[in-house]
Amino acid sequence: MRSPSIGRRARPVYPVLLLVATLAGGCAPDAGPTAAPDSSWQSPGTSATGAPTGQPTGPAASAVPSTPAPSPSRTASRHVFPVRAGNVAYHPTHSAYPGTDIFADCGEPVVAVTDGVILEVSRVDRFSKRGPLGPNNGGLSVSLLGDDGVRYYGSHLSAIATGVDAGVRVRAGQQLGKVGHTGNANNVCHLHFGLSPKCTGHDDWWIRRGVIWPAKYLDSWRKQGNRGPAAEVAAWQRRHGCPKAPSDSAAAG
Repeated sequence: MRSPSIGRRARPVYPVLLLVATLAGGCAPDAGPTAAPDSSWQSPGTSATGAPTGQPTGPAASAVPSTPAPSPSRTASRHVFPVRAGNVAYHPTHSAYPGTDIFADCGEPVVAVTDGVILEVSRVDRFSKRGPLGPNNGGLSVSLLGDDGVRYYGSHLSAIATGVDAGVRVRAGQQLGKVGHTGNANNVCHLHFGLSPKCTGHDDWWIRRGVIWPAKYLDSWRKQGNRGPAAEVAAWQRRHGCPKAPSDSAAAG
């Protein structure tokens, strides 16, 4: 019989040595090698090479395309319905020229449609059936140049709020006056509402009274929407410029 020790292959000792070495290094036996930290992306601040935070450094930088940061978008102007009342009605059309008559009880608040600066204020009713027709048709009125570049015009007011004067800055929803029937309102309480560009440095009542139809914008604002007329007003001005005053027959509208 052979001796039990004869013929057995001696087990190598290197696994034991590796285990001892691993335990001596403080790592779990099944842990793989620890990767070196990636220095191509830095924490907030500046990289060691002076590159801005969040940008790759070294050879990898050339592989990253340079994309310009998007410019911040311009905040849209806020719009509100021009009469603060529950019982309000208006038509989508108007006689003679684009505009809208907003019917509400006399005395209801008329407010700024958007943020902007007061352009013109008429505190005296100079309308006369004997004429001239056109310039004084609005009676008591206010026009506002919105931050969106649109002129918002309201007329036939019964009163204008204290402190509402040319050059004064107002905010959307701020009261400008009250619904009335001054001017050529035919004793019917309503607000004539017009949208236009600011064309000239003097009275341009034939433009101020309205050049585009406001109804679709009023529909939006009445439902708490924010549809703005700036693009349509600008397009109208590109097509028409600043036309001259109409004839007396057209002015009567």
